[in-house]
Amino acid sequence: MTGVSAQRPNPVQWIWYALGGGLPRHLSPWVLADTTGRTWIVRHLLRAVVQMSPVLVVCIVAVPVPLSYRLSAAVGGLVLGLMFSIAFMTETIEHRVAKAGYPAGTAARIRAERAERDRIERRSPYRRGGAGSFD
Repeated sequence: MTGVSAQRPNPVQWIWYALGGGLPRHLSPWVLADTTGRTWIVRHLLRAVVQMSPVLVVCIVAVPVPLSYRLSAAVGGLVLGLMFSIAFMTETIEHRVAKAGYPAGTAARIRAERAERDRIERRSPYRRGGAGSFD
């Protein structure tokens, strides 16, 4: 997304945001860029891992069973949590965007517009034949 605000959340604000909290209104353009940029899926999954990390740490550190059981439970929980997160990814993203003050559906619309621009650019003549193809 072009014209992205240079202002980003500080680390504490980002962790709060990753855990589902809202950010101040002056960071709304950043939230929109975060949820509509080319790496929005990776960013979403990273936020999901941050959300699950406290439970994973407790599972690995505090449960009184052999380490191999704790690690396998943590990995299994992480995989299941990521599957659940993927299943509700677009709804979660739209909720984040709405909390930032944008109308529902804004993130999906922006991603669809970008995908259409990318599709048109990939099919344009200058991409196929290079600069000399217009002769």
